[in-house]
Amino acid sequence: MATEQELQSLFKTLDRDQDGKVSINELFLSPGLSAIISSETNTSSPQELLVRYDTDKDGSITFEELKEAVEKASNLT
Repeated sequence: MATEQELQSLFKTLDRDQDGKVSINELFLSPGLSAIISSETNTSSPQELLVRYDTDKDGSITFEELKEAVEKASNLT
């Protein structure tokens, strides 16, 4: 499991427009980083990540949603 600092760094890299959210487009623009996110959250695609963990249903993932997804996935393993 990634540390919170590693997750923050990854999130900032994915958040290209620096709006505090990672959109589906930003996930697709960084396929290598998306693969890391998928492995950390036990999801197979950016779409699945959004469906499962976009708790406010705004079409993007906030850092808190990402952190929660990683924590849930770690508890499942």
